[in-house]
Amino acid sequence: MQPASLALPDPTTATLEAFADTMVPGEKRYGGDMAIAGAAPGPGAVQAGAVELLSLPDLGIGVLLPELALLVNTRALAYAAIHGRVLLPTQPPFVALRFTDRTALAGELLTPGAPDRQLYVLLALFAAAAFDTAAHLHTAVAIRQRHPGLAWIGFPAPDADGLWRFPDYSYGRRLASEHPLTTPGGHPA
Repeated sequence: MQPASLALPDPTTATLEAFADTMVPGEKRYGGDMAIAGAAPGPGAVQAGAVELLSLPDLGIGVLLPELALLVNTRALAYAAIHGRVLLPTQPPFVALRFTDRTALAGELLTPGAPDRQLYVLLALFAAAAFDTAAHLHTAVAIRQRHPGLAWIGFPAPDADGLWRFPDYSYGRRLASEHPLTTPGGHPA
């Protein structure tokens, strides 16, 4: 049962959530959640803020999201017809697909040479970026809020002053010495 405080998402949001969940699966938010298939334990792209990232004004694609969702749903209808899938009429077509069908369709959409592939790659990349980098949040804020993707990858917390310092070099040794003419601000002279 869906909690009373959660309204059903609009078709655009539900479709974008289902697509993001197909790229980085997570667990359902509540029992009747249709957009998130619940194909993996723990949080996925939706809980990590994929739709929020896509909707950022600075990204500039917010006005295109209904059209992108329509494209995804048009392809989902065609997929369902070809494969004999019966879809719930109360859900957007991509949301109504089973997770295995969503992943199969996503594979078709992302195949090199597929029509409109670049658009689907864009959606997939932003789903991954929301989970892997919390790209829609300042990193310090994301860490404070225990962003699920950053927590999952073990991203370190900043020092007490809010800055990140890495005293150990990634290969266990310093790779290069600082150029002698480097300015105090770290710029080449």
